[in-house]
Amino acid sequence: MLELAAGFICLTSLLTYVNFRFVGLPPTIGVMVTALMFSLILQGLSFMGFPGLEERVQQLISQIDFGDLLMNWMLSFLLFAGALHVNLSDLKSYRWPIGLLATFGVLIATTVIGALAYWIFGLFGWHVSFLYCLLFGALISPTDPIAVLGVLRTANASKPLKTTIVGESLFNDGTAVVVFTVLLGIAQLGETPTVGETAMLFVHEAIGGVLFGGLIGYAVYLMIKSIEQYQIEVMLTLALVIGGSAMSTELHVSGPIAMVVAGLIIGNLGRNLAMNEMTRRYMDGFWELLDDMLNALLFALIGMELLLLPFSWSHLLAAGLLAVAILLSRFVTVAPAILLLRRWRTVPKGTIRILTWGGLRGGVSVALALALPLGPERDLLLSITYIVVLSSILLQGLSIGKLVKAVTRGEPQTLNTDH
Repeated sequence: MLELAAGFICLTSLLTYVNFRFVGLPPTIGVMVTALMFSLILQGLSFMGFPGLEERVQQLISQIDFGDLLMNWMLSFLLFAGALHVNLSDLKSYRWPIGLLATFGVLIATTVIGALAYWIFGLFGWHVSFLYCLLFGALISPTDPIAVLGVLRTANASKPLKTTIVGESLFNDGTAVVVFTVLLGIAQLGETPTVGETAMLFVHEAIGGVLFGGLIGYAVYLMIKSIEQYQIEVMLTLALVIGGSAMSTELHVSGPIAMVVAGLIIGNLGRNLAMNEMTRRYMDGFWELLDDMLNALLFALIGMELLLLPFSWSHLLAAGLLAVAILLSRFVTVAPAILLLRRWRTVPKGTIRILTWGGLRGGVSVALALALPLGPERDLLLSITYIVVLSSILLQGLSIGKLVKAVTRGEPQTLNTDH
């Protein structure tokens, strides 16, 4: 295990250095691109008769349980770190578009993508049940703004736009995991529960996650408020994430949602009422560093998964069609929410276009695909999910900044609006 961790951290550090020194792309996208280039070089060497290095790296990557690593460990840290730096007042101001997109948006996207996937798979003669198509819709519906936030900052995107993208992503990850879990339980049981049973399971996971996150977040806030020792205070937040994630699994509530709520409490109540200036500085530094390191590891792993997954031209073509279908479903979920919002507030120009194109897919989708039961459906959906995620990060992630600049040119940047 130590050798595995050492090898992967060293490789990721090297890829991060190469991107910063020579490639110059936004950090997370750049790490993934350099990991992809590294994977392609290894495959090229293997094709020319030098398979040793590729086989060694394949052996290293295959020992990493991506799904378990991300869903049970990394995601909790990433969501807590993201929520820690979100202003709760801003979040409340934009609560309606965020709430609609993170709840009904996920449910609508799951259904639309599932239906289109069922049709597209049928065109290729692949017999995938509608339930598995809905599972694909659920796993591909959460947006991952990690790769795009840095680009949005350099593009000088408005505060409402950035807040909505961040707020939506923090909560729709948890919602999508809950929807996926419910659908996966139905698929594994082989029997369809009633609407009431499904709703109760959803409520237990989602509302339970909110309540549990609020409880542990407030408890740690009170502990931080009672002392002035930054080392212990930082350690308490670390214990909150590790212990809270483990306990949420035992309680069968949503760990991702719990970590978002706890992070919001510590980042707002804790920061404003319980921390002195030195504690804030060390708390921010610790979680920003941990967030950057975990993102680098995550995107390097996504890039190097190319060495393990089988592909075919039909998979590439189907993934291309599904990428278009996913953008369509994103538009279908974003447009009504923003058009409804316009009845009460002024909405910045180009908001629908930016939110549609800015809905990147990321590591959560790959991790959920890896959680599917073994079988031909899993192999197909995993391969297509990986292609969709790569194309989303590369095409949308590298062009969203230009879109923001194009549609907001001449717009004032201080907007008291939602989104």
